[in-house]
Amino acid sequence: MTNAAPADANWPHRDAEWQRVSPSYAWADLIVNLVLVLVVGAVVGFIVFVNAGDQRVLPLIGLGAVVVALLVNALFAFRRVRAIGYILREDDLLFRRGIMFERVVAVPYGRLQLVDVTRGPLLRALGLATLKFVTASAATGVQLPGLKLDDAEALRDRLVALAETRRSGL
Repeated sequence: MTNAAPADANWPHRDAEWQRVSPSYAWADLIVNLVLVLVVGAVVGFIVFVNAGDQRVLPLIGLGAVVVALLVNALFAFRRVRAIGYILREDDLLFRRGIMFERVVAVPYGRLQLVDVTRGPLLRALGLATLKFVTASAATGVQLPGLKLDDAEALRDRLVALAETRRSGL
């Protein structure tokens, strides 16, 4: 019997050099999380204020549970950002994200219809951008968040050039 590696030992391309997004993107994730906590807190606070009598305890328990869940979510922000990566291969871009439920998507260059760089106010303040890929399939809609603006624009231009050379019939 040979000492074969497990079937998923190299999945998904664990030996390849994954390009990572900026660690600053974790701060954007944390800020969005904080805003969500404040909004939920305000809504539950309003409900508690409007309700009178003994009914105030249940919304407070709900608020506590939501705040705890959002704080746990915030603790994983930096790990989630480290799990986002991509590889430019010969015929496609391989995109990965997720901690417990890892998602790996291969986007063939010839199927790219649109490569878009977007920046909201928060990402703009951090000097970051999101690269969006649109293909003929709705299932492969990939967003690569947290790239430095210069990197996002350079990657967009490179992907558009690669898509033009590998255009396949739709």
